[in-house]
Amino acid sequence: MTEVAAPVRLGRLLPVLGVANAVMFALYAGVGVLLGLNVEQLDPAGKVSSLGLISGIGAVFATVFNPVGGALSDRTRSRFGRRVPWMIGGSVAALGAMALMAGARSLFALAVGWCLAQAMMNLFQSALTAIVPDRVPEDNRGTASAVLGIMLSLGGVIGTLIAARFAANIPLGYLLFGALVVGAAVLVSVFARDSRPVEYTVAQRPRFLSAMRHRDFMWVFIGRTLMVLGYFMVLSFLLYILKDYVGLPPGMKPADAVARITLISTACSIVATLVGGPLSDKLNRRKAFVTVAGVVASLALLIPLLAPGWGLMMVFAMIHGSAFGLYFAVDIALATLVLPNPEDAARDLGVLNVAAAGPQIAAPFVASAVIQIGGGYAPLFGVALVLCLAGALAVLPIRSVR
Repeated sequence: MTEVAAPVRLGRLLPVLGVANAVMFALYAGVGVLLGLNVEQLDPAGKVSSLGLISGIGAVFATVFNPVGGALSDRTRSRFGRRVPWMIGGSVAALGAMALMAGARSLFALAVGWCLAQAMMNLFQSALTAIVPDRVPEDNRGTASAVLGIMLSLGGVIGTLIAARFAANIPLGYLLFGALVVGAAVLVSVFARDSRPVEYTVAQRPRFLSAMRHRDFMWVFIGRTLMVLGYFMVLSFLLYILKDYVGLPPGMKPADAVARITLISTACSIVATLVGGPLSDKLNRRKAFVTVAGVVASLALLIPLLAPGWGLMMVFAMIHGSAFGLYFAVDIALATLVLPNPEDAARDLGVLNVAAAGPQIAAPFVASAVIQIGGGYAPLFGVALVLCLAGALAVLPIRSVR
């Protein structure tokens, strides 16, 4: 059975992992904005349904390739470490997919490029996220999760800010995000090398869904699925929500509005994460933090539901960002503590990541249907509220983690 590599130099490992996670999420957030703008250029009349379709199909590839990539990296033996080949290979292939998107002149070509990008980014992501259970001791998981949570939030801000600056040159923006991910993979490979890259036990056969037989693992999966679904139903259409539902101040461009909302949300998320992650380590409590954060995040959705407006959207961003920052930071620690088999850490984290990628398949389709059937964006917030609340309560039956 695999044990955490020792000695672990967290002072060096966590900053490097943090930068790589920030770059990864910058691509997801930034390309999300550029993709919305690109779709609007190619299909202004049907942008809602077209964006939902492309995002949903792309998420199918993310869902499949995350656990597959995790299982492959679990079974890789290399003098550079079992995660490195998949980080480097996935990032380089993702850059190639970004190049395809940059040259796309139709919705079909754009969809093909995004599907390939999602697939290759999830090879990179599955290997990157497995480094925490590989090498970080359990009593430091909350702190590690806080660091990674902060960097994910910063990545979202950086990504949307970059996207706003490249709104007039979308192809170059795609290429820049792809190049940054390659740089992140090289950074981790060089400066966070595993001290014992060939000493891990390799299981004989990848049984992808075996972890779902473990009760606590299953409840974490369910909770994350519901929370992410509610979150992405709103996030997937944030550009259009701000432009067509909330209304923007005179002269403000939609991409700049997304960047500003993201910046406010991230600043609050960082504060909440800085406090909540280490505090969950100190108190040895995970479930309470996840539940309270999820409940607050769901209730925050009442603001745009009942009183849409640019000023109140900034208030919403403060509350929602704080709650989700705390939720995702501690949820990462919770997920690593319910893994059934350490030797299959990347595979099982990949399965848990299906709970993040899978809802992204449904979110654009469900959100698009709610918007069109409900006659606008308001019903979207009501449905997202119910889903997030259910996700927050889903972790309560977990027994092995306090």
